[in-house]
Amino acid sequence: MHLLICGGAGYIGSHMAQWLSAQGHRVTVLDNLSTGHREAVRWGELVEADLLDPSSLDRVFLGRHFDAVMHFCAFSLVGESVRDPYAYYRNNVAGTLNLLEVMRRHDVQRLVFSSTAAVFGNPVSDLIDEEHPKVPINPYGASKLMVERILVDAASAYGLRSTALRYFNAAGALPEHGIGEAHACETHLIPNVLKAALGKGPALKVFGDDYPTPDGTCVRDYVHVQDLAQAHALALGYMESHPGAHAFNLGNGQGFSVREVIAAAGEVAGRSIPYTVEQRRPGDPAVLVASSDRARRELGWTPAWTDLRDIIRSAWDWHCAQPF
Repeated sequence: MHLLICGGAGYIGSHMAQWLSAQGHRVTVLDNLSTGHREAVRWGELVEADLLDPSSLDRVFLGRHFDAVMHFCAFSLVGESVRDPYAYYRNNVAGTLNLLEVMRRHDVQRLVFSSTAAVFGNPVSDLIDEEHPKVPINPYGASKLMVERILVDAASAYGLRSTALRYFNAAGALPEHGIGEAHACETHLIPNVLKAALGKGPALKVFGDDYPTPDGTCVRDYVHVQDLAQAHALALGYMESHPGAHAFNLGNGQGFSVREVIAAAGEVAGRSIPYTVEQRRPGDPAVLVASSDRARRELGWTPAWTDLRDIIRSAWDWHCAQPF
């Protein structure tokens, strides 16, 4: 297959390109390099384009036939989305609509969409399955939910086949392939903990210790980025025999608090990791833990990375090799 990976110079997109190439597929990467990295495009052709520029999208599709599109392009910082919601609706919703229209003009009928657990908002059950109420509490989550709704309507109106994969917390790296999590503005816990351990980042901050959780800090479900790539590949096969719009939650089904992650990272790094406690960030739910039973049952997805320390160790090995 020939697959277009939108956002393939980014964290999850670059791991997706590696996975697909290893399976013998042809890959083309579309990225505007605003947050992605040219050096992360090690598999396939890089074409610079922007979802907010439909003419640049048309140039990507002209002269190329794609069997499917994987869409990772998005602004994804919760706090920033609260401060600047227009930017998130413009980039994440309008940009996706531009992509869908170009796909329709060029008769590309399958899309795997990178969604998020943020579509659910504050949980009302211990494990969040696909039927959980969707009441996002920040513009980031709302923008992703809007796209999911567009995909349902596109299936009905145009016959588009799509699968939205709702990640809980992507983590880890593939140090043997030289790719990992490298954001200019890093807000994710594990890379910030590891940078603090290496003395390559600012002092570690824990945002809130007064949540209704056992130790007062937020609880999250961490899933290795390679397991996410595997789920995307399985979704491609799923859509061959399942028309319509589908959605699956992806997580390990086990939650760890911020303090537990810091302690596990300290064990991996072999050193204590100091931190300060700051005020809560707006838009952060207290607990987000997935039920991935549907993905396991219908996609045949089984995460290979189930131990938090193994996930952290893969990221640690990658960070130790970086100059920053």
